[in-house]
This record gives sequence, structure tokens and C-alpha cells, in this order.
Amino acid sequence: MFPKPQTSLTPNTYDYESLPLVKPTGFREYDARWLFQKEINLMGVQALGIGLGTLLHELGTKPEIVTGHDFRGYSSSIKYALISGLMAAGIKVKDIGLAMSPMAYFAQFDLDVPAVAMVTASHNDNGWTGVKMGAQRPVTFGPDEMGRLKEIVLSGNIKTRDGGGYEFIENFPARYIADLTNRPKLKRRLKVIAACGNGTAGAFAPQILEAIGCEVIPLDTELDHSFPRYNPNPEDMKMLHAMADKVREVGADVALGFDGDGDRCGVVDNEGEEIFADKIGVMLARDLSTLHPGSTFVVDVKSTGLFVTDPVLIKNGVKADYWKTGHSYIKRRVRDLNALAGFEKSGHFFFNAPVGRGYDDGLVTALAVCDMLDRNPGKSMADLYREVPKTWGTPTMAPHCADEVKYEVADRVVKRFQAMHAAGETVAGQSIRDLITVNGVRVVSEDGTWGLVRASSNKPELVVVIESPVSEARTREMFKAIDDVLRENPEVGAYNQTF
Repeated sequence: MFPKPQTSLTPNTYDYESLPLVKPTGFREYDARWLFQKEINLMGVQALGIGLGTLLHELGTKPEIVTGHDFRGYSSSIKYALISGLMAAGIKVKDIGLAMSPMAYFAQFDLDVPAVAMVTASHNDNGWTGVKMGAQRPVTFGPDEMGRLKEIVLSGNIKTRDGGGYEFIENFPARYIADLTNRPKLKRRLKVIAACGNGTAGAFAPQILEAIGCEVIPLDTELDHSFPRYNPNPEDMKMLHAMADKVREVGADVALGFDGDGDRCGVVDNEGEEIFADKIGVMLARDLSTLHPGSTFVVDVKSTGLFVTDPVLIKNGVKADYWKTGHSYIKRRVRDLNALAGFEKSGHFFFNAPVGRGYDDGLVTALAVCDMLDRNPGKSMADLYREVPKTWGTPTMAPHCADEVKYEVADRVVKRFQAMHAAGETVAGQSIRDLITVNGVRVVSEDGTWGLVRASSNKPELVVVIESPVSEARTREMFKAIDDVLRENPEVGAYNQTF
């Protein structure tokens, strides 16, 4: 028998070292994340491993799994605790060692293993840990699987069994790198900044970009899990500003920034302009739909409205499908619709065949950007960006809201806007043209200006994004209108960043 996990324990006590600690809020919609030591201990991670193994048997999945860990000071110890739990549940573990998340997803295909458990806190601050899991390549767990896993682990209804095993896959990164670089070199010599924020991608991104023919200028590529300059998060303005400064300093063609576990990519053009990922998605959709007319692209609700209004995409017969934010949601939707690609404003891009295998990989995204520039030899990144119709948008802004209440608050906000719409009230001085409620609420006014509010799936906060096709002033008016509604809820705290 294995002890039933506790939802709260005091560190530096007998119980803390003798019982598993697993805080329930760590089970998110599509992955798991906790503050290590405060919300989960190593024995709790072991319980998670046994629970995941129990779930794999319940799902009828072949009892084999790929695992790896990102570059943080505590990630390897968490991975080994997870492995001990998986083995105790009768699962054969193939460990690829230090890796980016997309390497683990690639390993599912390359090693012919159905399941994955990647230990990573992604772009979260130090102190956080988590696991990205899946049992059916290329998709990862969604709410149903995560809900069942939570139930198994917290109930203590986990089963140990014989048959577990462990194998370390030596030098696996070489196989991943070869897979991405076994292709023709670029015809155009691009000067590319590889920005890694001292995260895991620093060990791999420069080598991959050089192998396809880029001149690479490294930026914060030395691995340092203290993240001395900023968190490796290409949605964070600090990282984007650092990339922009480096572009101006060295005269680069483009800067490509990767998050802590390498599954996202951010872009700064040759003039130092920070291009939000949804606009990069429009540019890539333009490029790819020229090669593959009539393609479907899945887009998350935080993203620009240009996917349905851009004249080039309309001309190329593109079908846009707005869907729930979250890497598992978009990944699954791309598979279900057999879309060519899926784009998230956070920088998770999912390329299906012939570009990729359907999972999110920041390096595959980086190569797609380089290929787009290669196919447009007479144009700079800034030229291609200028061809996209202008809109005025905000970065992703996140006001604090506790995990225990954030979904309830988001529901209140949805109902508030629905009531305003039903009553014919205006928002930011205009009537409401549309409400999209597939994930939180996206309020669209008569002139196409919109504001989104949703609960974050992986942090104790809400998510707010605003865009206007008209002017910056309209963006600010919509932000004030959205924020006024949010402030009706005392649980909503300060923003992490504004514009």
C-alpha cells in the first residue's frame, strides 16, 4: 500500500517526510503544475507517478512511457521521483534525460512509445514544477484525463504492480536534431538571433539553426537555472525587449526566442519590432496557404481577428477555426479537423504534415519562419509584417486571481456581459456585435474591437487580451470597459503587465 496523499503538510516535520503532499489545484485543465515543496513534495510526485501508471492501465495503453526533464535546479529529482512511481505501477520508462518538451513528444514517435510524461514548469517562475502528459501521440491530456488522474491520485486509489522497468536513452538529443536538420539548407543567408533566456533551448537551438544555414547570434543561451536576466518566456515584454535591442545592435534579419521548455517561439523583426505570436501565425498562414490553398487553421480565442478578415487568407480559401486556449485543446483540435496548423497567441504553434507531426515545437516554428523568409528573398521580416493589415493589440495581461476562485470569477464576468448584451447595453461606447464564449468571453463591438477575459489554465490569474482594427484609442477604451467589469469582483488583483 502507498499512503493517501495529503492536501496540506508543514515542511520540516515528520509528516512532511513521511507522507505524500499533493495540492488539488495543481491538476490543471491540460497539465499539472505545483509550487515545489509548498504544494507538492517528492513523495507526492511519486504518488503522481503511480497514479499516472494506474490511469495508463485503465486506458488500455501499452505500459510504456517516455520521460525527460527541463533545466531547473530541482527538475531531475522530481523526474526520478515520478519514474519511481511509474515503475511501481508496472510501467516501462524510457528516460531521454535533459530535454525540451518537443523532444519528448518526438521520442514518442522515434521510440514508438505511446505515452509521455515531461517534467517541466514551462515558462513559470522558478519554484514551479509540473508534468505535461499524454497517452495518445501527438495529443496530450485534456480535462477528462486530468480530472480522472486527479481523482485517482487524491483518493489514494492507486495500484502498484509488477512489470515496471527503466532504460536511459543515451544521447537522444542527437536523434531529434538530426530529424529537424535532415533537410535542404536555406538558399538565403539569414542572420538570426537565438534567444533562450538561459533556459533548456539554449543547449539545442543555436546548433539546429546553424545546421540549416543560418548565421546565429546567441543571446542568453548559456544554461543557468537561476534565470539571471528574465524568465525564458517569449510572451514576456522583458525578453522581447532584450531581443529587440540585440537586433538593433547586430543588424539581424530576425530574432527567435524560446521559452523554458522549448515548445514556444517568439519573434522580433529586423527593425526591432516585437511581433505578437498571433500576427506571426497570420504571416505563416499566408505563406503556407499559398503552398496549400484551402487549408484549415485552428486559432485560440486570444488571437487576432485577422484570420477571418485578412484578404490574402480569404483569397487562398483559408478556413479559420477559433478554439479554446491551451496547448492540449489546440493540439487535439488540429488533429480532429486535420488542420494544416494551429496557432496560439502564447507562441504554441502546431504544424501537421507535411510541416510537422501535430505537436508544439518552438524549433519547428523557428524553421517555418526561416523558410518563409527564404521563400521571399526580396523581403525582410518587417516587409512581410507591414503587408499584414494593421491592428492595435495588447500583450497577454494577467490580473491575479486565486486558483480556488478564478473559474467562478470568469463565469461571473461571462454572465455579466451576456446580461449587458441581452439588455442592449453598450461596451466601450458601442453595441455588442458578438459574444464568443467557447473559452471565457470574447466581447466584440460594432467596429470589430474586442476584449477577452478567461481563467488561466496554469496559474492563479485571469487572462485579458484586447485588439482593435481601428485605433490604439479604441484598444484603450475597450481595456477600460473590460477592467471596469473585472473590478466588480474583489477577488481580482493587480496585473502582471499592462500596455
